[in-house]
Amino acid sequence: MRGIVKVVEKATGFFNNLLVPTSALVVRNGREMAIPLAEVVVGDQLRVKPGEKIPVDGVLAEGNGVVDEAMITGEPIPVEKNPADAVTGGTINLNGSFVMVAQKVGGDTLLARIVQMVNEASRSKAPIQRLADIVAAFFVQAVVVLAVLTFLVWGLGFAKWDHGLVNAIAVLIIACPCALGLATPVSIMVGTGLGAKSGILIKNAKALERMQQIDTLLVDKTGTLTLGKPTVAIYKGQGDYTDDEVLRLAASVDQQSEHPLAAAIVAAARRQGLSLTVPREFVSHTGQGATALVDGQRIAVGNEKLLSRLSPDASTTIDLSAVRELQTTGHTVMFVLRDHQYIGYIGVTDPIKESTPEAVRRLHQNGVKVVMLTGDNQRTAAAVAAILGLDSFRSECLPEDKFNEVKIRQTQGSVVGMAGDGINDAPALTQADVGIAMGTGTDVAMESADITLVKGDLIGIARAKDLSVKVMRNIRQNLFFAFAYNIIGIPIAALGWLNPIWAGLAMALSSVSVLSNALRIKRYRTGDFRQTSKAPPV
Repeated sequence: MRGIVKVVEKATGFFNNLLVPTSALVVRNGREMAIPLAEVVVGDQLRVKPGEKIPVDGVLAEGNGVVDEAMITGEPIPVEKNPADAVTGGTINLNGSFVMVAQKVGGDTLLARIVQMVNEASRSKAPIQRLADIVAAFFVQAVVVLAVLTFLVWGLGFAKWDHGLVNAIAVLIIACPCALGLATPVSIMVGTGLGAKSGILIKNAKALERMQQIDTLLVDKTGTLTLGKPTVAIYKGQGDYTDDEVLRLAASVDQQSEHPLAAAIVAAARRQGLSLTVPREFVSHTGQGATALVDGQRIAVGNEKLLSRLSPDASTTIDLSAVRELQTTGHTVMFVLRDHQYIGYIGVTDPIKESTPEAVRRLHQNGVKVVMLTGDNQRTAAAVAAILGLDSFRSECLPEDKFNEVKIRQTQGSVVGMAGDGINDAPALTQADVGIAMGTGTDVAMESADITLVKGDLIGIARAKDLSVKVMRNIRQNLFFAFAYNIIGIPIAALGWLNPIWAGLAMALSSVSVLSNALRIKRYRTGDFRQTSKAPPV
């Protein structure tokens, strides 16, 4: 078995070398020169021409192209790329010429990580394999005893010691547990490889087996159910503060925040041409917002938790009717304070991914409850849950709340999957029976998770569950074939109806049948789910 794994690893490394170009066209000092791929460093500017494979992960700096990303995402439709768009090493630029900036090279690229994860998953053992190993250990001892008994019965009972020896050897040959040893790992190898081809990266065999048992899926909202690319829909100042001034102060604070809502506010301010101030004494309040000194004033930007903590009496000065109307239509409202005094609010919207309704429907069909955990307020969360038809939701969650929710449901007997994309989701991803990270999220989330969805698409969870069911069914079939051959073949060999030559052939056929059955997994089309519903805007 180890030999097979080593062969697969060598083959994987060989094909990995074929998937990326051996050289790259680097732009240095205004000149283009070809250099070996190993010499490309982060920050290099690389020229990619039509028909060429993209050498490393990076972002477009100038030009545009149409990129075939099927090998990474499993989606056959090429994607148009423009400046500031991300591109992945190994994908193919079908049309257009562009210059990209290298951001991840060598073993840090997505393709290299995919190869590494597939290798690790292939080497790992599913819990069902441990059961097969235990059975095989007892099975070998039983076969040795049966071979000895066959020899003695033929020799003592029929005085045919030569027949007894031949038949005993036939028993040992026919019972060789090669097929039993191959039954699980071969299916795991094929299944994880198919998953990677469809954009589902499975870290270990245990996660693949456990995925079929998931009955409750807890999901983050921003970046998981939604696109994770929020935009500012409205911003209002109060008193002496104009709308633009409120947006400018909030964006100045949020320049140092990595939260998607903060990025949306900064982008809106820059679109308006507002001059931002470099903040000082920036402090991030997890699950609430951020504060900083801007132009000598203490500015705070955050949700109602931050508002009530810093300015308990602010509710008397806020136009709550306008705020509530925004929240009930799925908008996230961020409040802006100056020196603990309310000065305005910003409404942000984050559209639901087109595939999310279909994903929720498929998960419900598979008997999985879908529960949303979000740091957003109760009204916004209720609006999103109603649009998607979720089973339940919990709003205003801090990272420890998500972690505790996973533990509570596990103590109630649920097999829990957790899907998220942010640093705040990492504790819950680790605690869950199966942690699922969006490939569009943070590296911390992906490291904490058991499964990563390269495309960051929730429907990948439904595909992963289907794949898990099919792989585990295939493993059970393999185990049946392996045992059936032995149960039928051993008595035939012991009775003298099967000489060692035919016993060896039958043993080889049992291994071939297991391998052939495992390869049938490749015919399953996990990326074949059609999106039959469109997501309404939020």
